[in-house]
Amino acid sequence: MPPRPVRLVATLLLLTACTASVSESAATATTPPPTTPTIAGCPLFPADNPWRQDVSRLPVSSMSAVWIRHIGATTFLHPDFGSNPRYGIPYVVVPADQTKVPITFTESRSESDPGPYPVPLTAPVESDTDKHVLVASADCHLYELYGAVRTTTGWKAKSGAIFDLNSDALRPDEWTSADAAGLPILPGLVRPDEIAAGHIDHALRFTVSETQQGFIHPATHQAGATTSPNYIPMGARLRLKRSFDTSGYHGAALIVLTALKKYGMFVADNGSNWYISGATYTGWDDNDLNQLKTVPGSAFQVVDTGPVIH
Repeated sequence: MPPRPVRLVATLLLLTACTASVSESAATATTPPPTTPTIAGCPLFPADNPWRQDVSRLPVSSMSAVWIRHIGATTFLHPDFGSNPRYGIPYVVVPADQTKVPITFTESRSESDPGPYPVPLTAPVESDTDKHVLVASADCHLYELYGAVRTTTGWKAKSGAIFDLNSDALRPDEWTSADAAGLPILPGLVRPDEIAAGHIDHALRFTVSETQQGFIHPATHQAGATTSPNYIPMGARLRLKRSFDTSGYHGAALIVLTALKKYGMFVADNGSNWYISGATYTGWDDNDLNQLKTVPGSAFQVVDTGPVIH
């Protein structure tokens, strides 16, 4: 892992270089109620945003059984994060006056929000091939990079996106972000500070190995290999069935499963089936998280959140 950024302040209970907190004086938003998900002292999008939508009573999609079968009804949920710092996606929180540096985009230039971005040169980079860099700023914006590489004065990246935490605006249709679905990444992570608080009040993010060439809002981009409607599209939203018995679960696993019943999770990228994303954090209890590996795909259903856009 890269060295700890000098200008970052630590977020609640996050002890690694992947996180940091912002003092009250740096925040640009009024402190929200305890049930409002926050990052960098700002609400994690407005209350009516899809990430914060309660989907526990939405109708089931007519394609649910087909899509679940293709992902794997007998395959199990898998936490793609743990105490090993090579797993998970790191992020940093910076003050509103964090110095902005130039960003050079090498692939999806026309679909990337131009720099500069307030990304410290010491910001941690995801260890896998996606090399994400995620920054939450007290100016109430998210700055996210994909395929990021440091330069002497800034960063090179394959693509990048800026999200206003006070807005419900989506990216233009067909535009990517730092994620294949055109979604922000940071809102979909399981974060240690939320586990410490005892609740997650937003949807999560997971990956599927094969997707169709289409997307459902709030996703705006597809990365599918097939036109078959039998494969799930980017942005599809799954929830844990209300009938699934969570009484035997505890700790972080129970908090995650409770959130999945109410808020669900979005198909955000191509990757291993049922891999759910979390922040890099050496303090994760792996035995606790391993409880998630007992939840089968058949315990989920796809909810109807809108049409597939091709």
